[in-house]
Amino acid sequence: MTTLHWKLVIDATDPHAQAAFWGEALGYEVEDNSALIDRLLGLGAAPEEATVELRGRRAWRDLIAVRHPDDPYDEETGVGQGRRILFQRVPETKTGKNRLHLDVHAEPGRRDEEVARLEGLGASVARHVKEPGGEWVIMTDPEGNELCVH
Repeated sequence: MTTLHWKLVIDATDPHAQAAFWGEALGYEVEDNSALIDRLLGLGAAPEEATVELRGRRAWRDLIAVRHPDDPYDEETGVGQGRRILFQRVPETKTGKNRLHLDVHAEPGRRDEEVARLEGLGASVARHVKEPGGEWVIMTDPEGNELCVH
């Protein structure tokens, strides 16, 4: 049986801001695709207007990813080959409840500290949940996507 390589893709109105938030939130690295972009621009295979300058390097205007710092990546393209989240620009804003969300697990006894840290990065607390199966905090990222902090 073949194991599939996958990434989580999240629609965003500002993919770069989302990548910055989630990179900090998870301790992931924002991918550096500048070598690939420069190569494609040099070959005339991509237009200049498809790029922006981000932190002193070229990035795609409409998509950017974050990857786990311990996972492998392609040095020629900067594309992660492991745990990865890609943010892609879409014209519409979020309109309803997510059908998929991330659960973030804090160190034991440190959930409140993690919630405060995420609030400092731009997340908001939606509500606290206490049920027979456990306790967690439902939050939203800067674009309103839900996440749970356990």
